[in-house]
Amino acid sequence: MYIHIPFCKQACHYCDFHFSTSLKRKGELVDAICKELVLRKNEISETVKTIYFGGGTPSLLTSSELNQIFKTIFENYSVSENAEITLEANPDDLSQEKIAELSNTKINRLSIGVQSFFEEDLQLMNRAHNAEEAVKSIQLAKKNFDNISIDLIYGIPGMSNARWKKNLQIALELEVPHISAYALTVEPKTALAKFIKTGKIKPVDDEMAKQHFEILIETLEKAGFEHYEFSNFGKPGYFSQNNLAYWHGKKYVGIGPAAHSYDGKTRSWNISNNIKYIVTIQQNKLPNETEILSETDRYNEYVMTRLRLREGILIEEIATKFGDKKKRYLLEQAETYLKQDLLLLENGFLKITPNGKFLSDGIAAELFYIEP
Repeated sequence: MYIHIPFCKQACHYCDFHFSTSLKRKGELVDAICKELVLRKNEISETVKTIYFGGGTPSLLTSSELNQIFKTIFENYSVSENAEITLEANPDDLSQEKIAELSNTKINRLSIGVQSFFEEDLQLMNRAHNAEEAVKSIQLAKKNFDNISIDLIYGIPGMSNARWKKNLQIALELEVPHISAYALTVEPKTALAKFIKTGKIKPVDDEMAKQHFEILIETLEKAGFEHYEFSNFGKPGYFSQNNLAYWHGKKYVGIGPAAHSYDGKTRSWNISNNIKYIVTIQQNKLPNETEILSETDRYNEYVMTRLRLREGILIEEIATKFGDKKKRYLLEQAETYLKQDLLLLENGFLKITPNGKFLSDGIAAELFYIEP
């Protein structure tokens, strides 16, 4: 279960997710989220194994608002006793008091949006916190939470290899058990895209990002982290169950404006407008659109998601799910990358080699099946 909380204190320059910096309707929106949960309770017959609060900035919710949502979930859904329940949080929200409050809810995992431990990077991205708050939030969180993840961004214009190494060193010294690291991506219609176009900020350097990615893998694996998915590194026992479920193609329900849902055959998404979302839910209607995925859509999604995982694509599962024709097609398309040592066929799995990791999304796209 994914719950989208579409509020932020301020807009990060690189972000193209749906959010609002006005908190006026926060209470109404929480009520609408609870009502959507009730309206959709018959969609899920299985036990909910993970609950993930994303955004936006979910740490802007009060403990009473979180408990209101939890009460609705637990009254209307079957939730596993050991469910992983994650809240994304910004460092500037994580005071000692706030962390204590969160620890008294059902949340058992924090994902802290650090992005960088350096002031110049945070200012370039227009983050709401500073470098000191980034470190302090983790130190405070560790007093109440064992399962903590932090987000870091690499490939930031002006970030040297030395500064990126220092970012990782600080993270390791803080002894967080899970790190998600992402290359800075310039999305259209963001402030970052505009600043690069006008020359205010230097363009993102792909070669530098590749070097940062290689440093990331080498540093974290040396420190005992397992690179279990392209952007995710965890100590044993601390892999994100939410992330793994997504990359393994499990069903999920998305609640809140702009949230997506997937049941294995269809995908749906809620309207990306807070007011329209609230009004529609108040009318006992679901503000979403649905598409039925073709076999080709499902095959391409399978290839994309599995190739990001360290185990890769199980070839025989392709045959079982999509037929021998798709299996033959996949192996034919993979041939070039096998010869280039970008893909490896091992024990029935097609997987990305270390040389191909930074290119994995592009390689996956080349393996997609295109309808004649």
